[in-house]
Amino acid sequence: MFTLNVPEGPEQFRRASELQNNLSRSITGFIGWSQRRSPQITMSSDALKKRKPKVIRNEGGTPESKRSRGEGDQDSRVYGEEVELEGRDPAQDYDQYKETCEALARLMAEIQELKTSGSRDNSVEIEERRMQSCIHFMTLKKLNRLAHMRLKKGRDQTHEAKQRVDALHLQLQNLLYEVMHLQKEISKCLEFKSKHEEIELVSEDEFFKEAPSEISRPHLTKEDPHQLTLARLDWELEQRKRLAEKYKDSLASKEKILKGIEVKKEYLSSLQPGLNAIMQASLPVQEYLSMPFEQTQKQNEVARHLPPPLYVLLVQANAYSQACDKSLAVSISGDVDEAKALSKPPEDSQDDESDSDAEEEQQNTKRRRPTLGVQLDDKRREMLKRHPLSLCVDLKCKDGSVLQLFFYYLMNLNIMTVKVKVSTATDLSGAISAGELLNPETLLNCLYANDQGTETPNPANRYQFDKVGITTFADYVTELGHPYIWVQNLGGLQFPSDRPESVPGGSSMSASHMETTMKLLRGRLQSRLALHKQFSSLEHSIVPVSSECQHLFPAKVVSRLTRWTTTTHQEYVELPYAQHVAQAGLAQETDLYFLALIERGTARLQAAVVLNPRYPEVSPLFALSLSWKGERSGRMDDNLRAMESEVNVFKSELQGPRPGYQLLTNQLQRLCLCLDVYLETESQDESVEGPREFPREKMCLRTVRGPNRLKPFKYNHPQGFFSHR
Repeated sequence: MFTLNVPEGPEQFRRASELQNNLSRSITGFIGWSQRRSPQITMSSDALKKRKPKVIRNEGGTPESKRSRGEGDQDSRVYGEEVELEGRDPAQDYDQYKETCEALARLMAEIQELKTSGSRDNSVEIEERRMQSCIHFMTLKKLNRLAHMRLKKGRDQTHEAKQRVDALHLQLQNLLYEVMHLQKEISKCLEFKSKHEEIELVSEDEFFKEAPSEISRPHLTKEDPHQLTLARLDWELEQRKRLAEKYKDSLASKEKILKGIEVKKEYLSSLQPGLNAIMQASLPVQEYLSMPFEQTQKQNEVARHLPPPLYVLLVQANAYSQACDKSLAVSISGDVDEAKALSKPPEDSQDDESDSDAEEEQQNTKRRRPTLGVQLDDKRREMLKRHPLSLCVDLKCKDGSVLQLFFYYLMNLNIMTVKVKVSTATDLSGAISAGELLNPETLLNCLYANDQGTETPNPANRYQFDKVGITTFADYVTELGHPYIWVQNLGGLQFPSDRPESVPGGSSMSASHMETTMKLLRGRLQSRLALHKQFSSLEHSIVPVSSECQHLFPAKVVSRLTRWTTTTHQEYVELPYAQHVAQAGLAQETDLYFLALIERGTARLQAAVVLNPRYPEVSPLFALSLSWKGERSGRMDDNLRAMESEVNVFKSELQGPRPGYQLLTNQLQRLCLCLDVYLETESQDESVEGPREFPREKMCLRTVRGPNRLKPFKYNHPQGFFSHR
């Protein structure tokens, strides 16, 4: 039984009319298929002769056949339908559409019943109902055309209304632009300022109160603002003339006061010998009260001969010691007499010059002329000459260790260098892998980022080196010290760099860097001492975990560290599983490199560690390779990459208490834990009998997740289970 759903409202009429075309084609195909399947249901010639042709009336009322109407003028039909559309009601068309659909559904049901009955006498009735169905289809097509014409008419009306709105909007924009232009012109006129407006004049009340009547002219200025402004300017000029006279008188009185000061200075200078005698007599008292005024005075006398950068460093270091760090001590060492000779100006006399020239000529005639190589060596030695005086800064830590910094000034290069020496309270010669931690040549590398101290920061030195054949300053660093940039900042030296920075010069720059640098130096020493103790345990296959970090790991970790050795930068970059780290530029020559081996059963996890000199501010970087059922690395195994992320990316979870010196050992312990999870969650071949090589001891919510089959490496405390990130 065919059923046709009639839409419930006029808003669905257009959609139903679109579906009508598809329905008509489907029913027509169905009728043709039924005729081909049932050749006995055909209309006889007599029946066709008896049937009267269906006629319709055109607009003029003349009956004509459907075919004759189809051959008519199409433009006239369209025009007639457009005219007819004006007088038709959409609601009536919708009702007609529902009635037509209901009649069509009824005819389809009757045709279906007649065909299912199987009688041959029903062919005439089937044909008749088929013709009636075709007439209903024609009606539906007409209603469809009328609906489309109504839609087109509505769109045209909407488009015309939008054009009118756009025209009005354009006119509005033009008016707004004109208003904005006028407002700008008004603002320019209101914002016009004259030169006299920059002068701060007295208020009008003070002007009329203080100015004489010949300048104020109240009868004229109170009524005319222009005359009032001119009068106030005249009064300002008169006041400035009076102040100039007063300034001259003040200068004269100043000269008198200065003369009196000079007289008092002469009197005070005569007191110096008596004061010196008193100071000598008070030396025992100073020693008893721990107030070395005499020693401080001597140091101040010697400090007068220091070069300016070392003097700035001395003043700022003493100030910082008195204000913030009592354990910091500063002392001056070197040849004071030679420094005094350098500070004296040379005495120019023609007689001495002539005598010295004659002596030089005689000496040159007696001895051979030096070769070019000897001359260059002398020039290099003279260019790299250090000032006779130097500073020694002792930075003491709570554990009794002392960091001694020796600062030098290269006079011809105008730069400062530093050498370092470490003194510890205990013997630290046990750990072999910790040999580079307290190396004086590399201890202060990268105290600030990218400050390696191998090249001179003064750009002018490059041209000086070219004259004497020095290719690089790094060849003389061992002898002269490292010219770190922070050393220059402590001495108030400032040189232009590739990146422009607004850094104050002189003592203010030294003061701004002093506290930060001292804290970094003390932190560098403490971090290296902490690493030294940790390396001693690591070399004995013990991963030390402090009590504050015990909650980061479960109670039982089966995997163990079996080897901890040091390596070089060249050996590191040749490791196949560390190529991605080297290619990313994360492995520098100033870094320290180590190899760790973690084992559990037949599985061996190798870890290549990059330790930045700024540890723990910059965390160590791990690259992993697993040797178990073949070789695997983070480039090929997603779970190994996830293990690298656990120690490299989520390092903040392993920082521990500040300042985070336990970060390296916590990372190694996390690697042991991750290896346990990796092996215990690995699927086992069921065909192999016997106990599992790695029994599951860790509690995991899910062993794997996602298409990459990632394992749960995240440890959740205090619940004690592992989950995915």
